[in-house]
Amino acid sequence: MRAPTTILPLETQGLGFAAGATRILSDVTLSIAAGAPTVIIGPNGAGKSVLLRLLHGLLTPTEGRIRWGELSGDVSRRQAMVFQRPVLLRRSAIANVLYPLRLAGIPAKQRTDRAEQALALVGLSMLADRPARRLSGGEQQRLALARAAATGAEVLFLDEPCASLDPGATRAVEQIVARLVAQGTKIVMTTHDLGQARRLAGHVVFLHAGRVAEQAAAETFFAGPAAPEAAAFLRGDLLPH
Repeated sequence: MRAPTTILPLETQGLGFAAGATRILSDVTLSIAAGAPTVIIGPNGAGKSVLLRLLHGLLTPTEGRIRWGELSGDVSRRQAMVFQRPVLLRRSAIANVLYPLRLAGIPAKQRTDRAEQALALVGLSMLADRPARRLSGGEQQRLALARAAATGAEVLFLDEPCASLDPGATRAVEQIVARLVAQGTKIVMTTHDLGQARRLAGHVVFLHAGRVAEQAAAETFFAGPAAPEAAAFLRGDLLPH
């Protein structure tokens, strides 16, 4: 029997997370399929970033379960995460892309080819030899995306990738996301920017007070959300925690 070629769908059942006596997420049940980006939105404190970290495997659920497709083994090398403030090595831009490829055991010639292709994808070829920490904030975020793209991750988690960026840098990141989607990468991202969610999302998950209040196709959600909390959020109303 041939092994599955995809780690999707990503499914959660009754997922919960608590830090001490503080419950952050409760009874989160989702199915994230291949295709257009899944965008997670909701007010501050809703649990968006915690949910992404649980899905990526950085945190362990205190209840419920997470299942990747039909696979039972390690999927860590088939998914990646980019944070709002990317963690970069004190090395050149291309060395930051080469490093995870070396850890993955990719042969040297292939590493170089893949790193160069990834830098070209994000428009950083001319800055390949520049120290990563001397890049602008937008360039650093693009470098983090290149590093994830070079690994060939099937699923890429993005946690507020444009929160600290100006409009031009935000537009550049969104263009890269579109290129990755066109190449078959599944994007799962959080954002506080409703305009960005409208531009990128194929599916929306709305979190409120640590629970999924609504999940729907983006077109349906933005045309008229079913949950009153979601409707209030789109109007710009303050929501109680």
